[in-house]
Amino acid sequence: MTEIAAERTGSRREPHKVRANGVELNVAVAGEGPAVLLLHGFPHTWRLWTHVIDDLAARHRVIAPDLRGFGDSARPADGYDAGTLADDAEALLAALGVTSAAVVGIDVGTPPAFLLAMRRPGLVRRLVVMESLLGRLPGAEDFLAGGPPWWFGFHAEPGLAESVLAGHEEAYVDWFLDRGTLGHGVRPDIRDAIVRTYAGRDALRAAFGPYRALPVTARQIGAAVAAGRLTVPTTVIGAHPVGRALERQLRPYADDLTGHVLEDTGHIVPLHHPDALLRLLRPFLSTPW
Repeated sequence: MTEIAAERTGSRREPHKVRANGVELNVAVAGEGPAVLLLHGFPHTWRLWTHVIDDLAARHRVIAPDLRGFGDSARPADGYDAGTLADDAEALLAALGVTSAAVVGIDVGTPPAFLLAMRRPGLVRRLVVMESLLGRLPGAEDFLAGGPPWWFGFHAEPGLAESVLAGHEEAYVDWFLDRGTLGHGVRPDIRDAIVRTYAGRDALRAAFGPYRALPVTARQIGAAVAAGRLTVPTTVIGAHPVGRALERQLRPYADDLTGHVLEDTGHIVPLHHPDALLRLLRPFLSTPW
């Protein structure tokens, strides 16, 4: 059950555990008002949102979980496809008594955010997706002209990446954090908190779960767009390297879509240029529902 009695630190509650969809999820909650659910990617935890939570919490109830298998959430053997991660998110909102939320997803968090909006448009009132691709939907051909990023195949092979990386997790996570902020790096305390949760073969195995579930996720996305349209008002935010590829994928299937590209901004948008991200999120999330 939910452990909501955690102490506040400023506007932010210390992370606590919530049982959702049969999995114990670690979640930080801040603020009061219309709910906003934030879904991180790889190699992140809920701390990806550190620089935007307090600003959003001035007007919203911000809910930032560690996804299944990430951070301090449980690491089950399976369930890393986007459909199950969407079910986790829906169950988390229900456990917290939320009946309507804006959902913001980046990287690995984008496919479950999208599927949740497709499946439950009455629950997801607004959708923001960033720096990811959605299965095999057309529109990303230019981005993928040279093939997918090298780590997709590396992560997808069961047992391989964790056997190679065990003992070297810090250097590997650092490479992604540095690349994702175009060499600017991440504040040391945030970096250390993220790196800690990727230590050990079991942590790595769980973190690579979404990559190993990519074929299942692609089928789920294909089935979703074959069955209906994205009716939820949606904002797509691109940076480096995805740019407008995700927007091009979504535009044929969305009724209300706005696209933005943040120039000189790395893939890890909330840590690299949080102010630029907030300038887009504030008006979109504050529009009356």
